[in-house]
Amino acid sequence: MNKTQAQEILIHYFSDEAERLHPIAGKSDWIDLRAAQDVTLKQGDFAMIPLGVAMKLPDGYEAHLVPRSSTFKNFGIIQTNHMGVIDQSYCGDHDEWKMPVLAMRDTVIRKGDRICQFRIMEKQPELIFTEVEHLTAPDRGGFGSTGKQ
Repeated sequence: MNKTQAQEILIHYFSDEAERLHPIAGKSDWIDLRAAQDVTLKQGDFAMIPLGVAMKLPDGYEAHLVPRSSTFKNFGIIQTNHMGVIDQSYCGDHDEWKMPVLAMRDTVIRKGDRICQFRIMEKQPELIFTEVEHLTAPDRGGFGSTGKQ
């Protein structure tokens, strides 16, 4: 098994009371994040829920932020951009991570509730686009053509 080298993430907590982040060795590559304050939403409300952290990611990496699998069931919220991408330049002392949500029902999110998760991913390499008249691979039938399983 090829093990990758550990990467250091510098983290600034916005509260001394915030639960500190720790990877869960061997269980998941995703790390839970918690609401940093109480948020009360009515159905249809939009909010940017503060997560109480700012981070300096390693060079060449970005963070992907998504809801936990239980977030909709427990809180009735959906993340409005479906997946947040936080690049390595968003790393100042005031660059607090937030989760943009839309309430599908009236709900209360309490400070400390686990509402989302993140993982870091290597950024894609530099790309060069070369224009051609035709691609040489066979057609698969167009987008959505694989049918129902």
